[in-house]
Formats: sequence, C-alpha cells, structure tokens
Amino acid sequence: MLRSMTAFARVQESCDSGSVTWEIRSVNHRYLEPGLKLPDDFKVLEPEIRKQVTKFLTRGKVEVSLRYKLNHTQSGEIELNEEIVRNLRQVEQKVLNIVHEGSKLSVSDILGWPGVIADAEKDFSPLLELAEQSLITALKQLVSSRETEGRALGELIRSRCSQISQIIGELRTYRPTMIIAMHEKWKTNLNEKIQKWVENVNESRLEQELAILAQKLDVDEELDRIDTHITEVENVLKRKEAIGRRLDFLMQELNREANTLASKSQDSSTTQWSVDLKVLIEQMREQIQNIE
Repeated sequence: MLRSMTAFARVQESCDSGSVTWEIRSVNHRYLEPGLKLPDDFKVLEPEIRKQVTKFLTRGKVEVSLRYKLNHTQSGEIELNEEIVRNLRQVEQKVLNIVHEGSKLSVSDILGWPGVIADAEKDFSPLLELAEQSLITALKQLVSSRETEGRALGELIRSRCSQISQIIGELRTYRPTMIIAMHEKWKTNLNEKIQKWVENVNESRLEQELAILAQKLDVDEELDRIDTHITEVENVLKRKEAIGRRLDFLMQELNREANTLASKSQDSSTTQWSVDLKVLIEQMREQIQNIE
C-alpha cells in the first residue's frame, strides 16, 4: 500500500481514573526516527512505544506525545502532617520567648513549610494500561492517514507516467520523419562542401559520414529504457511494502535517459519534448520524497 510520510493522528480515551491523549505527527525522513514526549510517570512505556512505532512504520520522522488528566476522585486527598505543625508552633514560641518581638507564623506560612502537606500516592496503573491500548489506535489512525495521502500521490505519479508515455509515443512517430529530413539536409550540405574540395564526389564516403551522423541521432535505446522504467514505476506502485527508495532510484534513471535524449536532440521539437519529460520527472521526484 502506497503511503505518504506526512500525517497526523490524535486519539483521546478515558477510563474511571482519568483520560489520556496521544498526538502523533510524522514527516518525511530517510530513515525511521521516532521522538517521544512523555510525562515522567509514563516514561516506563518508552520501550513499548518504540516497539509499536517500528511495527507500524518503516520511514519518517515521527513525533509521539502523550498528555493525561486524572479524575478528581483519583487525584489523591491532601494529607496534613500534624506533628510538623505542632513542632513549628513550639519552635515559634521558643523564639518569641527569646526575642520578645515579631509576629507569629500565619496559616499560609505553615502550609508552605516543607512536609506539612503532601498528596497521597497516585495509582497510575489504569492510565498506563489505557495509554498502551490507545497508542495502537493512534498508530492505526496515523497509518490510515498516510494511506489516504499515499493514494493521492499514487494518482499524481500515474498521471505523470501517462503523460511521459504519451510524449514517448509522439517521439517515436516523429523521429523517423525528422531523421530523413535531417539526412537530406546533411547530404546537401556535405555535397556542397565536398564539391569545393574535389571535382568528383566520393559517394561511399558521403554515405559513411551520413551513417555516423544518423547514429548519433538514434535515440531508440533511450526511448525503450524510458518505457521500461515507466512500466517498472507502475509495477512498484502496486507493491505492498515501502516503495519510496525504489521509486526514487527509478526517477534517477528516468532523468538520466531524459538528459541523454536532450543531448542528442538536433531539432526544436525533440528539445521541447525532452524539456517536458524532465519537468514531469522532477514533479514526480518531488512527490516521491514524501513516500514511505
């Protein structure tokens, strides 16, 4: 299945203990590079998260973030350390007995003293289990988003391949007539030049020169290879595994053949077709950089 590397997924799920929210963003990258942003109490999940990301994805820079919220019934009751409060009052009174001046500690002063109040221990196990389950949902959503974008990219690539095949067909039809015209033009020019040098024209030598020039203009191999590469692109698009690297290689090969075709061009029409080919190949190459 053709997949884009650019996608976003957001999943929020709740239980009696609270809620968790996953957000996963991915962009194109040569390799798979996951980055995790987890609350301290959920860092124990990091190995499992990396395992699941690797299971669902093969390429892309992936940012995985998690937020949570505890229900007020699970957030823990505030506990007062009465012994510390009594000790504070005793020390306060001793100080006042010595200095005989100064104000007493306020309630806020006492509550702010280290150890006077403390939250009860929180039970994160239900949320950890929920986070593991909802991570799978988020990754499936991300893959689905990648596949939706991938289908659009596939249609774009197929459209460009069709246009390239059309250009190659026009070139095959046009080139024989063009070569004949060029052959006659060269023959006339060579005849005129040779007649300036010798009285009797050597026809066999003339034909040899024309054959060499015609060979330089022969682009059948380039057209055949472009056809082959286009067929391979269409076959690769049907594969189930990650195909981005393979498509990128085929774009390099197509661009090489288009450059060779342009270098052999001796007329404006072939030159224009060569330029059109390179534009279409570049358009595909830009999109393929984003395919997994």
